[in-house]
Amino acid sequence: MKYCDDNPDIIEWGSEEIIIPYVSPIDGRRHRYFPDFFVKTSKGDKFLIEVKPKSQTKPPKVPRRKTKRFIYETHEWGKNQAKWEAANAVCQRNGWKFIILTEDHLKTPKYLNYGR
Repeated sequence: MKYCDDNPDIIEWGSEEIIIPYVSPIDGRRHRYFPDFFVKTSKGDKFLIEVKPKSQTKPPKVPRRKTKRFIYETHEWGKNQAKWEAANAVCQRNGWKFIILTEDHLKTPKYLNYGR
């Protein structure tokens, strides 16, 4: 948030202000997803940004036996995939970009300039 406030290339930003409906593969019901950030740059680029631990950005590894933790991680992965697909669809319709940032990205100054 401080980065957004201090960066002169970011002319507008908000946290959890965009609502995206999605259908959960777990219960088959509609839910609402609030991406972490909406960012607009001085060049006119607009981004929806989700911040997640790197471990949650890939499917869980299948253990020898299916533990409660594995089942939970599988459910979370399924929900996240549904959310991110819905976010990508919204971004495509509006000419925005959807980005998932992890701890690796947040420690890399180059990425904080959107790879420029």
